Amino acid sequence: MNKNLYNSYAIIIQARLNSTRLKNKILKKIHKNLTILDFLIIRLLKVFKSNKIIFALAKNPNNSKIINILDKYKIKYFEGSENNVLKRYFDCAKIFRVRNIIRVTSDCPLIDPYLVKKMYKNFQKNKTEYLANTLPEKNKKYPDGSDIEIFTFVALKKMYKLKLNKHDREHVTNKFWDSGKFKKKIFFSKIDFSKYRYSIDYQSDVTVVRFIIAKLIKLNQFGFVKEIVNIIEKNKNIKKIMSQNMIQQKLRRKNIF
Repeated sequence: MNKNLYNSYAIIIQARLNSTRLKNKILKKIHKNLTILDFLIIRLLKVFKSNKIIFALAKNPNNSKIINILDKYKIKYFEGSENNVLKRYFDCAKIFRVRNIIRVTSDCPLIDPYLVKKMYKNFQKNKTEYLANTLPEKNKKYPDGSDIEIFTFVALKKMYKLKLNKHDREHVTNKFWDSGKFKKKIFFSKIDFSKYRYSIDYQSDVTVVRFIIAKLIKLNQFGFVKEIVNIIEKNKNIKKIMSQNMIQQKLRRKNIF
């Protein structure tokens, strides 16, 4: 493997099978025979080459189910700690010599690769250490499900050396935006879409995303944020499910913190 392919930047996607709320969620069928994982990769490949995408997998004897999908698209992967996701990211980026890391999670199949590209250009231009579009949550303008974070390996290494609790090691980037030790920036949308959500944590989220994808295909739309929001707004039942899950997710996060 020529690891220099990844030198400038790479999209590193965290994924695991043992999700506490919805086990094996990334392997659930989301459109015809496509899993959530397939759909996410296909969207990213519309803009990025396969050698710019790496999966950071939690070690699991059943990872072959994920690896078979990754091999189909010629995507490289790394297997590391399940709960210490910070170490998993650090080790993955170190092994593949990634200077700038674009963090995406596998439960956001409707991620916009064009937005990823736009944010990376902004990141390079502003020479910041950390850029995000949905964190911190109280300031975000983008929907949950469009989550993109970009940071340097140097900054990741600096955070890795900090004394962190179990929660911070599991959630990787917390200290980028609440420690005051890093040069950070929020990437804002001109329109406030923060009340919308299309990430996948519950079975009912799968229903929402399946509906969105079916509508996008019927309308021959790619699935930019505004297009997805318009679909949600036009269906009362889908909007209701989304709103209920958003409340549930906020309560869960409040209890965690």
